[in-house]
Amino acid sequence: MHTLSVVLAAVLAVTSCAAPGAGPGDPPTAAARPHELETHGDVRVDEYYWLREREDPEVIAYLEAENAYLDGVMAHTGELQETLFEEIRGRIVEDDASVPYRDGDYWYYTRYEEGKQYEIYCRRPADGDIFGGDQRPEAEDVLLDVNEIAEGREYTAVRPSVSPDHRILAYGVDDVGRRFYTVRFRDLATGETLPDEIPDVTANLVWAADSATLFYVRQDPDTLRSYQVFRHRLGGGSADELVYEEPDETFSVFLQRSQSREYLMATSSHTLRTEVRILRADDPGGDFVVFEPRGERHEYGVDHLGDRFWVRTNDGAPNFRLMSTGEDETGRAAWREELPHRDDVLLENFELFDRFLVLAERRDGLERIRIEPMAGSGDPGPEGHDLDFGEPTYSAGLGVNPDPASATLRYVYQSLTTPRSVFDYDPATRGKTLRKQEQVLGGFDAANYRSERLWATAEDGTKVPVSLVYRPDLRPEEGGGPLLLYGYGSYGASMDAGFSSQRLSLLDRGFVYAIAHIRGGEEMGRSWYENGKLLHKKNTFTDFIAAAEHLAAEGYADPDQIYAMGGSAGGLLMGAVFSTRPDLWDGIVARVPFVDVVTTMLDASIPLTTFEWDEWGDPREREYYDYMLSYSPYDNVEAKDYPHMLVTTGLHDSQVQYWEPAKWVARLRARKTDDNRLLLKTNMSAGHGGASGRYDRYRETALVYAFLLDLAGLAARGAS
Repeated sequence: MHTLSVVLAAVLAVTSCAAPGAGPGDPPTAAARPHELETHGDVRVDEYYWLREREDPEVIAYLEAENAYLDGVMAHTGELQETLFEEIRGRIVEDDASVPYRDGDYWYYTRYEEGKQYEIYCRRPADGDIFGGDQRPEAEDVLLDVNEIAEGREYTAVRPSVSPDHRILAYGVDDVGRRFYTVRFRDLATGETLPDEIPDVTANLVWAADSATLFYVRQDPDTLRSYQVFRHRLGGGSADELVYEEPDETFSVFLQRSQSREYLMATSSHTLRTEVRILRADDPGGDFVVFEPRGERHEYGVDHLGDRFWVRTNDGAPNFRLMSTGEDETGRAAWREELPHRDDVLLENFELFDRFLVLAERRDGLERIRIEPMAGSGDPGPEGHDLDFGEPTYSAGLGVNPDPASATLRYVYQSLTTPRSVFDYDPATRGKTLRKQEQVLGGFDAANYRSERLWATAEDGTKVPVSLVYRPDLRPEEGGGPLLLYGYGSYGASMDAGFSSQRLSLLDRGFVYAIAHIRGGEEMGRSWYENGKLLHKKNTFTDFIAAAEHLAAEGYADPDQIYAMGGSAGGLLMGAVFSTRPDLWDGIVARVPFVDVVTTMLDASIPLTTFEWDEWGDPREREYYDYMLSYSPYDNVEAKDYPHMLVTTGLHDSQVQYWEPAKWVARLRARKTDDNRLLLKTNMSAGHGGASGRYDRYRETALVYAFLLDLAGLAARGAS
């Protein structure tokens, strides 16, 4: 049958399943085809299991019918969406550029051109003061214009890597969004594209010191687990050599280069365990050797500078401590403690310099940057001290620091009211040089906004930090106004209080925006993560609910206008609080939500499943099966009223498969007893991260904001 005929037939099949008398404005109804799933003697019936068939024309037709239904329901907000899009676009400098960083004899940076969707990778010779106005057009060398690569494509993602001698550019291109890249090579001296090509791999690329050997990681085509390390020799003509394969299906592999650039590292990681292999960068034909064998619940990370390796480890240190060891003896027994464990401080990362050591820490729920003299350098270096940021809630992290001989540290700072700012910091003088602050056009004035940090009390008595921002002049004197509460709470990922110029479109119409720093992240240390995973996962959900209730009780939110948003594992959070407390929310936005927890965690063929059993639990064990079943959003859809809901997904999502949100929406349509909006938006040409072009992303944001503003009765209100 002709493809168009197949699709038309599938559309008819989907719409024919609608309730009797359904008109053109009624939602599509997916066919219910019961499929039994039995585990531990328990039988679950999944009537929408068939939606897993990505190539089935009926599946595509159903997703497109849902998109058409969303367009119809949201049609009355079309003018608002366009207004929001123009506001968001109007706040950015369209021909903006990143702050250059020096690597060898070049300054590297990216820039945009007005009206173009994608970045342009560039460099300039380091023979002038680039911060003093040396912007000679003839000095710029365009390495890669992603707009040219994206021409005629609906999705494009590019990941570049420059060789150590700065002559060859390797770059991976993904034109689907499923994170399978084709790696190509360009001679930067001649502009010539080399004949070498590596298809269907990850974008994790690391060069050896000879600038002719590239190591890369290949993923399993079905599970997408990164598990094979290959060696590619430019112009070699022979098949690439497999140098390491990770046999344990619960581990994935990642490549990186040490700060000294003298070593390449292949890290096999698991939720609770790590094993690092090292190879001298000047020995590209050699074998990776184990640094320290993997051990039970032992996580560690390695870097190198001078004649020592530095190790961040949780051995006897739940919040991690810092060790070092010589090059000739890397086993744990030889490690020397450089920074002890602290009960109240989480050591998240470190950066090595010749004269000083930089620690990225977390204390009292906030990111900290600490400077310490480099032990054994023969130079006293700066005295130990913390950087002072001066705001109640913020986000601060290390920037790009490729040169350990540098006397300055590049770091990035932002808050809910302070745009992203890049600083160079001299630890010796404690002087800060602001290299760039994100320019926000359209009359933005930080003084118009107020940020605060509160503490909500969870049902078990735990104090949960909450960051929020709002316009004081738009806050009602009594009862509060509309609130959008954001959360994540998984994988130990901390959600810090960063700036968003897009968010101003909500704040300037009277919304309060808040972030609940719930358990499952690591804001309050490693125990914060441990108490929000596995058999403690429900703490994540109850913390979020407590934050919403606290904000309403303190007058920051109208109890009838509380909205929630989260994505991926944060989409699971949305599904759980949507199911357990539907009375609390007026509307919820679930972006690429992980909602079919039990079925996914039972299927080892699905991407990401096997190495996430220590995050969620292994439902092949009855205890975990029962616990996960008690909160899995898809398994807990009931015949009751639910709040308004907007769900987004991507057809090529490599992390949360599109069928999870699609099945969830289909089951909700069949069972819910209310007339509230239930909308599903599938990006048919993208993956987990949504649209790749910046303007396309702004349109996705405009849709979400229009959904929220319309529900809050603010669709007709302009930005103040």
